[in-house]
Amino acid sequence: MQVQLTTNILKANDAIAALNRKIFNEKNIFVINIISSPGAGKTTLLEKILPKLPPDIKPAVIEGDLTTTKDAERIEKTGVFALQINTLGGCHLDANMISQVLEKLPLDEINLLVIENVGNLVCPAGFDLGEDMKMVILSVTEGNDKPLKYPVIFREAAVSVLNKIDLLNYVDFDLKQYEEDLQAINPNQQRFYVSARTEEGLEPLIMFIAEKVRSKRGGA
Repeated sequence: MQVQLTTNILKANDAIAALNRKIFNEKNIFVINIISSPGAGKTTLLEKILPKLPPDIKPAVIEGDLTTTKDAERIEKTGVFALQINTLGGCHLDANMISQVLEKLPLDEINLLVIENVGNLVCPAGFDLGEDMKMVILSVTEGNDKPLKYPVIFREAAVSVLNKIDLLNYVDFDLKQYEEDLQAINPNQQRFYVSARTEEGLEPLIMFIAEKVRSKRGGA
């Protein structure tokens, strides 16, 4: 019964995600679903990246969290439109939540939508929101074993970002083992190594995002 219920929920979610994706494709909006544990630095990373995007990249952000509007308020201070979704206890966003707020987004004015999911490496991995790409963020303070402990999201994510690399000399993080584990789980994954605090490594990630947006727009 539990397996059947889960299957039905995912099928219903996938159907709505397909409708979301159709809308995003019609508008030539590239959508990134960012997933990480709490405290990995998702919001701080966005605060640093968004103002540095090239002028032709027009972003908006959906912030997912259990309660409060703090993350959306932080993003709005960068000058980017931000919309908060509170799940009120739910451990992830789903396609229906995104569908319900689409009319509140300036879809005709943007070409990049970043969805910052609820902080969790498990639940969000199985729910398609209609995105073009999942991006998983891990911080070095969490340990290098997370790809093996949470393989689904590291397999599903086209991009991984290792954050807080300025702390590598101060924590027990085996970078070589981390890279070997990622290679075994997802050999085609694009990988970035950054510090949101010092801004080290941000430029290649920013250019990668910009090219993805341009590629979708150009292929329309």
